[in-house]
Amino acid sequence: MSTLQPIFAPQRIALLGAGRVASLLGPALLQAGHQVVSVWSRTAVSAQSLAAQLSGAVVSPSLDFRTQPPADLYLLSVPDAAVPEVLAGANFPAGALIAHTAGALPLSLFEAYPKVRGGVFYPLQTFSPGRVIDWATVPLCIEAADETGQTVLMALGHSLSNLVQPVATLQRQRLHVAAVFASNFTNHLLGISHALLSEANLPFELLAPLLRETVEKAIAAPPFSVQTGPAARRDVPTLVRHQAELTAHPAWLALYKSLSDSIQQQLPFVVPNNETEL
Repeated sequence: MSTLQPIFAPQRIALLGAGRVASLLGPALLQAGHQVVSVWSRTAVSAQSLAAQLSGAVVSPSLDFRTQPPADLYLLSVPDAAVPEVLAGANFPAGALIAHTAGALPLSLFEAYPKVRGGVFYPLQTFSPGRVIDWATVPLCIEAADETGQTVLMALGHSLSNLVQPVATLQRQRLHVAAVFASNFTNHLLGISHALLSEANLPFELLAPLLRETVEKAIAAPPFSVQTGPAARRDVPTLVRHQAELTAHPAWLALYKSLSDSIQQQLPFVVPNNETEL
């Protein structure tokens, strides 16, 4: 990914959406020197709240942007399922550059709207209320239907992040699946761990050093190559004991079995039975 930050011109940006991504992206755009000219949301209160944080931004009264403050870019940051509906209901100035921020949606969504130019501005990060995001470290995946749009989106990306890269739809969709495994599924498994420890009256913080070492190893080497644990060792007695511990949680037991099977099927080797690490 590029680490160069070229000189960029401040852009006028209209935000469509006021949820998790938009509420963190808006202030970051302002801090980077851009002007957020307007905020639209299906919930007026949300639009008003976000616009109030963005100096000079007004609340868009409708999805008809032809008579609203002009923008160089319209960033569509609404839930994935709502993107087609919002696009169908919006009226943009002819030739306007519209970019969605979704990881799973194709650039081809814009082909049904030949009067505008389509693009993708996908931040590869998880966003939650109250969390501070260091945008300089967030990978930004860029795609556009035309060269001019690509240039505009790349420049916008470089104004925010040191990690900006053109990523085509098929690559981005595979990246999004990988991100779900890495983040969403991992978080779900950590939730199970938290619940099991709570049942045993033990603090979740006990796992913190293990989690840090696991992630650091997975980043430093191919994760499959550093797999440890009873499934990797084919330690049947331990697997059986673990499954007995999970009998009160049938769904988690099934997940344990499925993941253990997947580990054993994926490993190109068998860890010696005398291996003692977790």
